[in-house]
Amino acid sequence: MNIDGRHHRTIWPAADGVTVEVIDQTRLPHEIVVRQLASLADAADAIRTMVVRGAPLIGVTAAYGLALATREDASDEGIARALETLAATRPTAVNLRWALDRIAAALTAPEVNDRVAAAWCLAAEMADEDVATCRAIGEHGAALIREAHERTGRTVNVLTHCNAGWLATVDWGTALAPIYVAHDSGIPIHVWVDETRPRNQGAALTAFELGHHGVPHTILADNAGGHMMQHRRVDLCIVGSDRTTASGDVANKIGTYLKALAARDNGVPFYAALPSSTIDWSLDDGVSEIPIEERSAREVTHMTGRAETGAIVTVEIASPGSAAANPAFDVTPARLVSGIITERGVAPASREGLARLFPEWAEPR
Repeated sequence: MNIDGRHHRTIWPAADGVTVEVIDQTRLPHEIVVRQLASLADAADAIRTMVVRGAPLIGVTAAYGLALATREDASDEGIARALETLAATRPTAVNLRWALDRIAAALTAPEVNDRVAAAWCLAAEMADEDVATCRAIGEHGAALIREAHERTGRTVNVLTHCNAGWLATVDWGTALAPIYVAHDSGIPIHVWVDETRPRNQGAALTAFELGHHGVPHTILADNAGGHMMQHRRVDLCIVGSDRTTASGDVANKIGTYLKALAARDNGVPFYAALPSSTIDWSLDDGVSEIPIEERSAREVTHMTGRAETGAIVTVEIASPGSAAANPAFDVTPARLVSGIITERGVAPASREGLARLFPEWAEPR
């Protein structure tokens, strides 16, 4: 996607041919900093500390991390250690395990003679696939936005939560891909951007993306979404997902469930946009079966931003000594989801609906 007219991806092989470069998302929106990943440890740290984040981008970064690891040790034991290291970085996003399983299977195939070359080739292939997948999600989701515009005859107001744009993928995004496709095709659109406490990915990242691409948007306090829906100022909600069960339950950034409840109460369609690699076909009940990452309390009690002097500072915003809980995700039950936007189309949020689009993955009941 574009930053002031210049195309960017979030991750790419460096010109030196031996390292990988990423946009450091912990420095946005105030600085655009490119960080170099030169080792398995660098890649694991980038995922763990959210230098890169978003389920699809985590998966591709893990693939490149394994490619970096093969330069250090391409033996079976070395690959096994690398898999263990990367798999432990973040527990909720299923794309991480999907990517690792895929590249590990390819590297250990008997016909592979050069594991280093094979790993780099597959990581690049997975990055390109992610771009194509997200573009297709955008086309299918844009049809829903077009329908809303044709029905109302006015600007379509979309509410989103967290950041599921190109910064969460290699390019285009998931929840924001339909918005970009609609905007670029001339459909009048405005986005309500949830700030998304505690890390403020909406206010910092989604607003950064939309602003630099020229999409009209307004940052909204997390607690204001229901009010906007009550007053008919939201036409539809589109969110991303870090893991979706075979039955259509959607795990996404904390606070998504509350938006889905408000949408249901006010008759606002609520969609999740995600690649098929985010579907965990082994799970049915997201609330009880999806592991929810518990992050540092410091993310709740402290906040980082730019001071009036221009310096980037971190300040304490909570009462000193108070405990803070920080679950990173919640699960929205399928009954609250109007549909799931995938690279193959929009499916009902159910095992049957998803199985119709992906019969090769769905297990018979």
